[in-house]
Amino acid sequence: MKPKNPITLAFIFCAVITFSGCATAPLKEAIPVYNIKGATYYPLIPLCELRGVNWQYDTFTRIVNLSKGAHKISLKAGDDLVLVNQRALILNHPVDIYEGTIVVPAKFKEQVIDVLFKTLKSTPAKPAGFNISAKIRKVIIDAGHGGNDPGAIGRTGLREKDVNLDIAKRLAILLRSKGVNVVMTRSSDRFIPLDMRVQITNNAKADLFISIHSNANHARSMNGFEVYYVATSLNDAKRALLAARSANLNLESASFANNSLELRAILWDMLYAYDRAESIQLARNICKSVGSNMDVRVIGVKDARYEVLRGARVPAVLIETGFLSNYKEERMLKNGYYRQKVAESIMEGLRDYAQGLASTEGV
Repeated sequence: MKPKNPITLAFIFCAVITFSGCATAPLKEAIPVYNIKGATYYPLIPLCELRGVNWQYDTFTRIVNLSKGAHKISLKAGDDLVLVNQRALILNHPVDIYEGTIVVPAKFKEQVIDVLFKTLKSTPAKPAGFNISAKIRKVIIDAGHGGNDPGAIGRTGLREKDVNLDIAKRLAILLRSKGVNVVMTRSSDRFIPLDMRVQITNNAKADLFISIHSNANHARSMNGFEVYYVATSLNDAKRALLAARSANLNLESASFANNSLELRAILWDMLYAYDRAESIQLARNICKSVGSNMDVRVIGVKDARYEVLRGARVPAVLIETGFLSNYKEERMLKNGYYRQKVAESIMEGLRDYAQGLASTEGV
């Protein structure tokens, strides 16, 4: 039975507060905030990691146990009753599962986490003073597959198209928060042909193209994160000549080439070579960031003949975030907090790439 007497609830709340003095204003933390049916929720695991709180989650019972020092807390997904040091506390909204991760209502954060675990866990400071938008103004984010094309499907039914779109949206939010203009080839569950994705990319006059995918392999033991760039085995001379015939080369200072197809082809070839070199550097920065920030095997940088990479006239990479055919990685990619970490790590790789451009150019 849930206690309904407001005096009883007030007593319980006061008992919680006495564990470590008066309540204080919530600390500012860089964690996602969700609005679920009009209520404010926070992802529980990031809260725990920021405050140095130990946590254990039983996927069968959906019970989470938290502990730090003398404090022990138990809560269950779908229930609005939590146990705080063996005392019951009724929340105004139930603990929930959102996008694969446990989330808690604002009341739990403010009346329990912020009261019992005030001290933030120290994290290494990130380099300050550089804004990614100083070198990267517009990015195309391509969420692979979509609509009637689900992509790879994991053993538990997790569809690649859904994972790709979710990570793409998270990355877009991060980039926009830094002042970068983002164009998404798709922002909903719909099918976009490859040639249209390339057309969107080239018409947008963007600085970078990022395609998000999830991998699969017949060998279920295969796992890891990898980034692809356009293959060097392509015939660049042939591709440049075709591009010169069909595309509008926007080089105001190269008007001399307008009457020479061969010269225009050479210019296109030079642009493709530059873009490929930049793509390799971008791929390396992303892999390095993922390797530093996540507990995942980084396979590395590879070349491939993917259509979206071959057609893009900007530095372009295709990211395989993990193997849905691998049970462990499928389970991780189903978790919203893990997908957020993937997006943040890609974002940091983009920032490092932009900072490298600035250093090279002396900006």
